[in-house]
Amino acid sequence: MSKQPRKKWYERIPHPVVMLFIIIVLTALLSYILPAGSYERELIDGRQRVIPGSYQQIDQTPVGLLDLFTAIPLGFVQAARIIFVVLASGIMFGVLEKSGMVENTVGTIIRKMGLEKKYFLVVLMTFIYGFLGVAVGYENNIAMVPIAAVISLALGGDLILAAGISVGAITVGFGLSPINPYTVGTGHTIAEMPMFSGAVLRSVLCLAGLSILAWYNVRYFKRILKNKDRSIGKGLDTKGFTLTHPIDTYSITANNWIVLSLFLGGIAAMLYGIFVHHWYINEISAIFLMISIACGIAARMNPKDFSETALKSIAIVAPGAFMVGYATSIKVVMEMGNISDTIAFQLSSALSTLPTYGSAVAMTLAQSVINLMIPSGSGQALATLPIMIPVGELLGLTRQSTILAFQIGDGVTNLFNPALGGLIAMLSICRVPFDRWLRFIFPLVGIIMLVAWVALLFSVFIEWGPA
Repeated sequence: MSKQPRKKWYERIPHPVVMLFIIIVLTALLSYILPAGSYERELIDGRQRVIPGSYQQIDQTPVGLLDLFTAIPLGFVQAARIIFVVLASGIMFGVLEKSGMVENTVGTIIRKMGLEKKYFLVVLMTFIYGFLGVAVGYENNIAMVPIAAVISLALGGDLILAAGISVGAITVGFGLSPINPYTVGTGHTIAEMPMFSGAVLRSVLCLAGLSILAWYNVRYFKRILKNKDRSIGKGLDTKGFTLTHPIDTYSITANNWIVLSLFLGGIAAMLYGIFVHHWYINEISAIFLMISIACGIAARMNPKDFSETALKSIAIVAPGAFMVGYATSIKVVMEMGNISDTIAFQLSSALSTLPTYGSAVAMTLAQSVINLMIPSGSGQALATLPIMIPVGELLGLTRQSTILAFQIGDGVTNLFNPALGGLIAMLSICRVPFDRWLRFIFPLVGIIMLVAWVALLFSVFIEWGPA
């Protein structure tokens, strides 16, 4: 009888639906093990912020079986805005793809640049998507992900490479951004420091992270070009992403130019609203829908074609939209059990026993653990930094270093956080299963984390201040 080969670690990863349900159940079980506790909070600039030193235990509120399953629809209620922006972005790309604009534009660009520059294009697109993460935000870039899929496949890559170029770069750029308003901005507000101070070191770290990702993407690309069997994306559905004609036949028609202009004009209006009027998810969804209708009219789609295209597009992105609400259920369970503040209190207490350099590294690990339960950057900052900043000062860490430790723990972990709805949504739009994404991205997470720790320890060594 032949011996069955041992499964590799990535073959043991459960389906994301199962993985998240396990996390939800474990979180509910923690409500029976951990004491319930709460910090007092104060309202500052319209947001609830923890008051340091105010933690106290309260009556335990364990999450029962009915509460456990009730948390799932409640998670969808809390995540409704993000769920809809996923659907809206799916509709928009479906209309753009149906118009032929995306295929013709990508085909023409590659025809003019030449396939011999394919590695340069991978590096260039990685940095472009990284810049979008730095400057535009996270969920705001959902609609840009499918374009990377078309480009990657046109170059001879796969959907995993497309996710590395887009999802990976957006996540690294956003997570390590020197001007991230949710992590750095909120942290500086809590610490009463100049907004976005210390931008030089953060910019160097962000650039290093994107450079490592670009190298990692090219390395993977070369590997699969040499041997297609080594593609992690082998067998994934690429329908609608692939070019249907030889490269040398592509050109951009007059109608394509009109659709492209409407798309770029809509994105420009969205960016103006984000930076000037502080638009967020609902306004972005509205812009995506407006772009969809305008481009559908420009492409001479009749109402029936437009409606069928919209519904087919929704069907494609629906799994990602579902996972967003499903992942948010973890946060609901923690709120029901009143254990999130307890976890923050216990971790901060453990840090106080460590030496200065060790505590800085351990603080990133503590924030990484908390990020799996509170994936919102600003929410995590408001819940933990009022506690971590005083602890850091007692250990000899400057406020700037403490905020950097928080940013690293939050930002790098986002590359593999199953509770982060935006990540799951973008991977779904790119049609990349979470288990295959983990197989691709996990080695990179370790490399970027090591580089980030070097930057963090350097900040401790120079006693990094607010400048």
